[in-house]
Amino acid sequence: MAMNLRLKPETAEALRRAAAEQGRSQQQIAQEAIEIALGLAVPPRSYKPPLPPPRIPYREPGPLLPLPEGVTSSLELLDREDRF
Repeated sequence: MAMNLRLKPETAEALRRAAAEQGRSQQQIAQEAIEIALGLAVPPRSYKPPLPPPRIPYREPGPLLPLPEGVTSSLELLDREDRF
């Protein structure tokens, strides 16, 4: 079906820019928008996943290491001068 469509000047300019950026025709963009608005098409995913998938799968941590003789808290290990 053919039809005429009157757009506001700013909408027409945005449509021109989008067509040029996407390498698609203005008609293709308008058809897709109408189909999405009518529920005849699913909108494309417009976001990227927040994180890339892990390089290695999750594994359970190993056993805890014992504290050295005389150390009662792991916080004591943070300010050791002999490590620098």
